[in-house]
Amino acid sequence: MNLQFILVETSHPGNIGAAARAIRTMGFFNLTLVNPQQYPDPQIDALASHATDVVETIRVVDTFQEAIAGCDLVIGTSARSRTLPWPMLSPKDLIPPILARQPHSIAIVFGREDRGLSNDELAACHFHVQIPTSESYMSLNLAQAVQVIAYELFALGSAVPVSPDLYEPRATAEKMQGFYAHMERVLLRIGYLDPRRPKKLKERLQRLFQRAELEDSEVDLLRGIFTRMECKLDGEKSS
Repeated sequence: MNLQFILVETSHPGNIGAAARAIRTMGFFNLTLVNPQQYPDPQIDALASHATDVVETIRVVDTFQEAIAGCDLVIGTSARSRTLPWPMLSPKDLIPPILARQPHSIAIVFGREDRGLSNDELAACHFHVQIPTSESYMSLNLAQAVQVIAYELFALGSAVPVSPDLYEPRATAEKMQGFYAHMERVLLRIGYLDPRRPKKLKERLQRLFQRAELEDSEVDLLRGIFTRMECKLDGEKSS
């Protein structure tokens, strides 16, 4: 199982180093940075405290979508309440869905220090994780959040595995983004999606398909339907 921790647009380089140390203490190595404000920086090495095998292999990408491309289970950390309900887990709740799905590649995503993940980024996640804190003081440092999640994932090593199911591979995050773009294009053409009054239609449909965890062949099937609809529309225009 490929597990990667993703930090989105970190503003303080010390948090990168501290996060590297946090995942290394739990036996993980894969750290991805999305458009960090300061990188590289001496504070990263200083706060990593000899977790050089993590720091030296850090992957840096420009966009969130590039970071999660190829992942078939994306879990985003969130402290916000959303207009639309979304599957929300506590850190201890992470293990059952991971064991049940047997994903090949998992992304654990952490947002900006000051405002977390955007609505679009959260919508690309299959689950959201919220770390419980005292209501009297809810300020949790980024690296502390990484440490809590990394510890719970470390427990996977002692968890009893379930028998893998016989389903086909689930569609990756990259493939789902292509599907959503195709779906939106078709909905606009048939007039079902009104760009002036969208009424959260895209978000609701995305939540539906994220919850369904579509297989590769199912995404191909649906996109085939969209393509046939587009051909019909093009034919009507030319006639």
